[in-house]
Parts: sequence; C-alpha cells; structure tokens
Amino acid sequence: MKTIRMTMAQALVRFLDNQYLEVDGEETRFVEGIFGIFGHGNVVGLGEAIVETDHNLIFRQGKNEQAMAHAAIGFAKQNNRRRIYAVTSSVGPGALNMVTAAGTATVNRIPVLFLPGDTYACRQPDPVLQQVEHDTDLNVTANDAFKAVSRYWDRLARPEQLMSAMINAMRVLTDPAQTGAVTIALPQDSQAESWDYPESFFRKRVHHLDRRPLTDSALERLTDLVAESRNPIMVCGGGVRYSGAGEVFGNVAQTFGIPFGETQAGKGTVAWDHPWNLGGIGVTGGEAANVIARDADLLIAVGTRLGDFTTASKIAFQNPRLKVIGINVSSFDAYKMDAEPFIADARTALEQLLQSLGARGYCSNYGDTVKRTREAWNAEVDRLYSTDDPKGLSQTRVLGELNEKLLEPHDVVVSASGSLPGDMQRVWRCRERDTYHMEYGFSCMGYEINAAYGAQIAVGDARRVYSLVGDGGFVMLHSELLSAVQEGIPFTVIVFDNHGFQVIDNLQTNQGISSYANEWRRRDAAGKLLGDYLDVDYAAIARGYGATAFRVETLEELRSAIAEGRSVDGPVVIDVKVTEKSMTGGYESWWRVGVPEVSSRTSVRDARKDLEKHLKKVRQF
Repeated sequence: MKTIRMTMAQALVRFLDNQYLEVDGEETRFVEGIFGIFGHGNVVGLGEAIVETDHNLIFRQGKNEQAMAHAAIGFAKQNNRRRIYAVTSSVGPGALNMVTAAGTATVNRIPVLFLPGDTYACRQPDPVLQQVEHDTDLNVTANDAFKAVSRYWDRLARPEQLMSAMINAMRVLTDPAQTGAVTIALPQDSQAESWDYPESFFRKRVHHLDRRPLTDSALERLTDLVAESRNPIMVCGGGVRYSGAGEVFGNVAQTFGIPFGETQAGKGTVAWDHPWNLGGIGVTGGEAANVIARDADLLIAVGTRLGDFTTASKIAFQNPRLKVIGINVSSFDAYKMDAEPFIADARTALEQLLQSLGARGYCSNYGDTVKRTREAWNAEVDRLYSTDDPKGLSQTRVLGELNEKLLEPHDVVVSASGSLPGDMQRVWRCRERDTYHMEYGFSCMGYEINAAYGAQIAVGDARRVYSLVGDGGFVMLHSELLSAVQEGIPFTVIVFDNHGFQVIDNLQTNQGISSYANEWRRRDAAGKLLGDYLDVDYAAIARGYGATAFRVETLEELRSAIAEGRSVDGPVVIDVKVTEKSMTGGYESWWRVGVPEVSSRTSVRDARKDLEKHLKKVRQF
C-alpha cells in the first residue's frame, strides 16, 4: 500500500478537497471551503495546512465564531444541502461560541462540519490557556459541549484516527435522514503529528444520494389511507424542498384536490398562487390553512419535523377521526404524532402516490371550499399590505412594498427570529423556488445577517439576497457584515427598528403579564426600564464598518434606498423605522406557553384558565 507522510491537519485538508456529492446524475464538489478564526488551538496545525499546502478549498476569515458558522449554515441551506463549508476555531471560548450555531444546524437538518481546536491530547502542558478542567474526568474539555447539538461527534487524540472519523463525518453530512452538525474536535498537538496515510484515503470520493422508494406494500397502504379520506390536507415541509419535490407535490395537490399548508422550511417550494396552496400553517400560519386543518380527516405530513409551531402545539387538527401519515426519509420524524410512517424520499414517494392514487380516480370532497378560503385570505393579505399606519411605517406595509413592488421575484429573503418570521410565513408571496430562506427550527437571533452573507456566496451574482432582521437581531450578532465588506459580497440588510423585542413583549402581555424589559427603554424615575425609547442609528453603525447605509422613515425613502442599493458592489444596510406593535396577529391558532398557576394578577389567572381550556383539546402525542 502506497502511503504519504503528512500531519493530521494536512491530511484533513487534502481529504476535504476530494469530497463530491452525486444527486440524480449531477456531481458537485461537496466542500467548498472553510470559514475560520485562527487562535492558539488551530493556527499552527490546521492553519499551517490551509496556508502552506496545495488545495482548492476557499478560506474565509470570520469575525465571530458563531456568526461565521451561521454563514456556513446559510450557504448549505441555500444550496439545498448539496454544498457545505467547514468552520474552525481555537480552543475554549472560540469553540464554545460555535455551540449555538451547531444547535441551529442540527435542529434544521443542515450539514455543517465543525472543526474546533482542542486542548493537548498528551496532557503534558495542562492546564493550557482557555482550558476548562474537570477534576473528576480529564478527558472532558469545552468541546464536549458540542455532543448535545451534534449528529456525530469525535475527538482525534491520534493522527491515524482521522481516517475513520472523516469517513463517518461524510456519512452523516451527506445522509438526508441524519444530517446536521458534525463536530470533529482537534487537539492541537495531534493536529501537528504526522502519519503514513494510505494514498487511497485521498482519492476522489463521490457520495451518492440514492432516493429511497416506498415498497409495494407501503405504497398500497399509503394509497388506501388517502383514498379513504374525504377532506385530507398536506403539509409541505423542508424535506420537500431539499428533495426537489416541489413540482410533484404541486401535481399531487392539483390532481386530487388536496389543499396544503406550508412550514417555514417548506414555504416557497410551491408558488403562492398554486390553487391549492393555503399558505403558512400553525402558530405563524394564516387563517386559510388553519381553518381547513381544523376539520381535516387526514394529515399528510411530507418532509416535516411537525414542530409545535406547525401543529399549533398539536391543537390545529380537531377532527376526532383524524389520521396522520408521515412521509419522511427520517423514521424519527415519520413516526411523530402517532403517524402511520412511510420512510421514503419525498419526491420518489409522491411520484409513486401520484400514479397509484390516480389509477383509482380519487378526488377530495372539498368542492369550491378551498377556493373561497384562499380568496378570503388573499384579500386579508392585500389589506395588510396596503393599510397605512397614521403613526408611521408599519411592519406589514413595508413587507408589502418589498414583496409586491421593490424586490425581484428571484431575490432571496432571509430571516429567523422575532415577529418577522410570523409575518412572513403569513403574508410573503413566493413567486419562484428557493427564494424564501427562513431558519425557524431554532429561531436563532443573530442568524439573519450572517446567514444572508453565506446565502449570497451560495447564489453568486445571479440573485440578490435580502436579510430581513429586527433591531434586536441586529444588535445580537452582525459581525460578518464586516466580512462582507472585506470580501465585497453585495447583499442587503433591512433592519426593522421597532425599539426592541416586541414579539416577546406581545407574548408577555398576551398572557396578562405587565409589559417589562422587552423594549429598548431608559430607566424611569422609579428605576424601572419604562422610560423613553432609545434612538439608535443602525445606519451609522453600518457605515462605521464601511458598508453603504440608509436611514428610512417613509415609503419614498425605502424605494430610493432599495433602488440605489442594487447598484452597490458590497453590503448595504437599510435602517427602517417601523411603528411598534404593527406586526400581524394570530389567525385561528394557539401556542402553548407556561402560564403561572398562581399569580396576584387577575389577567394572569385568566390566561392560565385559557391554557387549561386549550389543553383539553390538544393531541397528547
């Protein structure tokens, strides 16, 4: 066997440079590059390998470890999980900064390879700078924190362990049923140690995404269940998008008269004007989907995790005869809500169902009910888009202007937290696929700007990416805005400044609790955070980084800023001052939150009674 003597870090870089993914006959390079911040845990090991060896990986310098990992997630998500970045940091705080991003990747089923530096495997210089010590287990380091949020985790105490670790890493990263964060902890001494690696380890490796079909018996069971229903509803989850199943999903709905609601990850996979598309479903859904879901006798959940926002904490489906079907590549997800599980690729399973159910001449029993429900909801969206707020620019008015007039149909919008995800799932009209990019599995504040940077890298010059972020999300984390200035990446950040965490203030007050500590307010004479609003100039902050920026308070200023921003060769920030509490309300939905059983406030006690009333209606599992 021919071997090559290399350090573990050098071998890692060479291995990553030779990974490919094949889907439906199309082969692409799987690992485009590495986001990194160098420190004493990785600069002389992996850093040396990146700088000094010959490879095709693109290295992008991060400014905050969590933020650059969000950029990697945004890149992989926008590429529908077919291309990825790795991320590397130093030991201690650098590594721990990435744990939140690892959780975001895993919850959303997005592949990202985390390569945190680690303390010495040999232990000779312990405790090193930034080392977390456990006096009962010296094997534990800060990187053990990744275990809870990684789909695969390993620590390479010896250089030869790289081979089995990386093969397993690729197994998980390229498996649609298992993918998420993969963490390979790299002790700084073993990074620099050498080994005689077999040449075969560095060969071009093509990982094949083979679509899993339904067995004949499973297809017959699935067809029977759908054929027996009169009022079914489908849910379009992220798995529909990642499988490339949007067209056949729409065909199933159209052919058999089956309406469908969209999750945040599935939204935009089928165009908003499809006659059976009811829009968002669940807590942040619209009235159309939630009304139809309430009485449905069959739920066909395709490629969805069935999170509490999608199911309205399992109260959305009230028909006592409801049956649930789970079509998913992940058996874990397919079994949720006591569903009849069908473990299969979404596109392949729907293609099989289209043919099998078509042979039976099936049609639902909705008549023109869905059409009338859609028309009523679209009229409500039109109202929200066009209604002016006498106090200033409302959030929904700005969204309407962007969606209907200012952005191109192929532009990509990115968001994640606050009130914007709810508003956008309800009212944003997607005209082209892969233009709605929402992280709402973790709803991680700070994702919006940094992931948009990664998404813009993914789409290149063909489309413009817009990060829609609240002022709370902007303040939380926007460090890769500086990286975008450095790299000349032209994406646009639209900051909706409504003076703080207004969506949480709504949650607080809607449960009868006094409004407190969720808005940007100064202290009043009594020492409480109930004084005047802070006036923050987010455009000035952006200009300080070197970005082009605008402060907007009118629709005319917004139109001018969007138009001018399109021609800027670099990042643009538009600071839009919107009125407080101008987001959408709930539409036939409910969300379970822990309201106190005991309180001195009558309004809180009333909210508790309302919770207990709803709990009598929820599905228990």
